[in-house]
Amino acid sequence: MSQATADTTSELFIDRRNYDPTIGAPGRERRQFSNGHDESTPDAQELAKAIDEYKLHHRRRFITYDEMLGVIRSLGYHR
Repeated sequence: MSQATADTTSELFIDRRNYDPTIGAPGRERRQFSNGHDESTPDAQELAKAIDEYKLHHRRRFITYDEMLGVIRSLGYHR
């Protein structure tokens, strides 16, 4: 690997651990349901969208079952 290649690679690397949300997003956010809910039922699409919004708001890539239950309840579902 040449020195020029190494320098170019380091310029493209974004360390998300030191991300400052006041500056702006470092790139496209990754989602658990990114495109997987296009063929789902309307109710499943609503749940997927609500979970995506929760994860974006709380800056979480994955959520716990308790968090998912909270999202489901926020949609009006109950036992």
